[in-house]
Amino acid sequence: MLRELQQRFPRAELIGGDAEFERWMAQIAGFVEAPRIGLDLPLDIQGTAFQQRVWQALRKIPPGRTVSYAQIAATIGQPKAVRAVAAACAANPLAVAIPCHRVVRSDGGLSGYRWGVARKQALLAREAAPG
Repeated sequence: MLRELQQRFPRAELIGGDAEFERWMAQIAGFVEAPRIGLDLPLDIQGTAFQQRVWQALRKIPPGRTVSYAQIAATIGQPKAVRAVAAACAANPLAVAIPCHRVVRSDGGLSGYRWGVARKQALLAREAAPG
């Protein structure tokens, strides 16, 4: 994860050993392992107003549930913006924290995922598992 952060933010000064940062990292790792515990992190997510609305709607989808792109479009009050919702999902910079993996096609099928369909399937399977 650290290597990816350094590649993504080459000018950032990453300081190890900060207790608050370490708690956040532990919370993220715990959330990936047990999604039902929830994730409450201070996020500074950069995006358009439309993307922000989509991402906020995604954060309201409970673990273990999926919704369609059309349902998200309807939720944000733009039922014809299905393709734009899909584009906002594709532009999502934060896997898991903004759970775009919980969005599927209207027929229930898995579609593209920025981090790979296999990872999307694994996240959904983990969330569907009891516990």
